[in-house]
Amino acid sequence: MRIVARAACYPTEDREKVKQALLNLFPEGEVEEHQDEMVVRTGSGERLRQTIIDHHIRDTARSMMLCGRSGSVSSFRLNKQVAFVGKISFVEGNPPLGAIEVEIEDDDIDAAIDHLAESTVEVRE
Repeated sequence: MRIVARAACYPTEDREKVKQALLNLFPEGEVEEHQDEMVVRTGSGERLRQTIIDHHIRDTARSMMLCGRSGSVSSFRLNKQVAFVGKISFVEGNPPLGAIEVEIEDDDIDAAIDHLAESTVEVRE
């Protein structure tokens, strides 16, 4: 699994807070600081997974990841301000301060989504 998360840094924002928002979700990643954005690359989504479980949003997270799936990549957006306090909120539309753009790539993207956001719905046969 390869995860890339990027967030724009606007002049009115504290760059350290944007960095912390990214690291709250992907602490094992390394932050690349550019003039107008920060990027985290990691091979692990364990903190993201645990946060999804802790906040009881597995089905919502799964739905967003499945909706953003294209080929071997799943893309979705998270609220930066919510990530700064260690929580997750999926974003649709264009929030004023932008969002964290997340791309998960895996040869078996369905298995990666199953790992990060396991379904809580029991399958009946």
